[in-house]
Amino acid sequence: MRLGFVSTRFAGTDGVSLEALKWAEVLEEMGHEIFWFSGLSDRPEEVSMCVPEAFFGHPENQWLAKRIWGHTQRDPTVTERIQDVAGYLKEMLRRFVDRFQIDVLVPENALTIPVHLPLGVAITEFLAETNMKAVAHHHDFYWERDRFAVNAVPDFLDMSFPPRLPNLRHGVINRQAGEQLARRKGVSSILVPNVFQFEKEPPGIDDYSRDVRSELGLADDDIFILQPTRVVPRKGIEMAIKLVARLKDPRCKLVISHQAGDEGFEYVEMLKRLAAEEQVTLLLVGDRVGENRQRDKQGRKVYTLWDLYPHADLVTYPSTYEGFGNALIETFYFRKPVVVNRYSIFVQDIEPKGFDTITMNGYVTHDVVERTRMLLADEDRRDEMVQTNYELGKKHYGYEHLKKELAALFAF
Repeated sequence: MRLGFVSTRFAGTDGVSLEALKWAEVLEEMGHEIFWFSGLSDRPEEVSMCVPEAFFGHPENQWLAKRIWGHTQRDPTVTERIQDVAGYLKEMLRRFVDRFQIDVLVPENALTIPVHLPLGVAITEFLAETNMKAVAHHHDFYWERDRFAVNAVPDFLDMSFPPRLPNLRHGVINRQAGEQLARRKGVSSILVPNVFQFEKEPPGIDDYSRDVRSELGLADDDIFILQPTRVVPRKGIEMAIKLVARLKDPRCKLVISHQAGDEGFEYVEMLKRLAAEEQVTLLLVGDRVGENRQRDKQGRKVYTLWDLYPHADLVTYPSTYEGFGNALIETFYFRKPVVVNRYSIFVQDIEPKGFDTITMNGYVTHDVVERTRMLLADEDRRDEMVQTNYELGKKHYGYEHLKKELAALFAF
């Protein structure tokens, strides 16, 4: 079939863009053709249609966002502009479908989280009017995010996020999301967790990445503890600092791979103060890590996250909430030992599969510290742990598993 992926953005390394690409790779292996519709795109022009008004950062959408989130009443003008933008995007979708002769639409989070409300309305109306087959890939629902709790558009949310249509199938990334979708919307779904290509060996250290440690400020005998996440409160990075502090080993250095600022700078400033108080060396290297290998304005190397993993001795993943946990699965893929906080999706979906990790329950206990210390000192134990996790990851979160789930979703 000819499948049309639809979202507000298919560009860069955000979770939706990356997971959509994995779906596309597997679906192409299964014989389907893939096309892309979005407001911001880095996909090949010959198979994509880019409509700037579909991007969540477009000025018109930003104007609407300021008036519908955090308010409980909306002006008639806001309603009119939502409908106008939705009408325009619906026409663009029609042109997209006609141009590429699309058989099935695949909304990627566009009917899930309302960062672009008119786009969701446009997709809903288009599907209702054409009865076209569609498979929605849901990553994070609006009811999971506090910022959408107070709003002036409950009617639009009920209609389109997601809609209840007989021609629309739903794929969710965790069991909890599927249960909530059934309770709130009365629709069934298929569980399709995020995946990695475990069937392909992860990249190792090459000539470009050989100097990662020295370039990031680590000595050869330092213990490289990697926190491979954004710097936002739900990542629980203060627990990682507490853990490193209680290890009482000056060789232990905590390296945070991503830039701060997504949700302001208060959290990162708190982490810096905490690290200073606990006498922990905290390396914020987000300015040296990017989507691609390149040189920055100072002529310094910029690495990818995948350049950092092979050098790490331990990964910390102390998140308090995750929609799934891509960085955790990535850690299994790179065969690295991990300390993980038992966030709800981990407890419900990932832990029961038997992964070998050091776990904590919202705080760093003496047992967690001692187990971590022993793990860092025992190479055989580390090898056993990471190989177990790699094999389980391949079984439950590899491309072969994804192929089975997609076969069920797209069996029209």
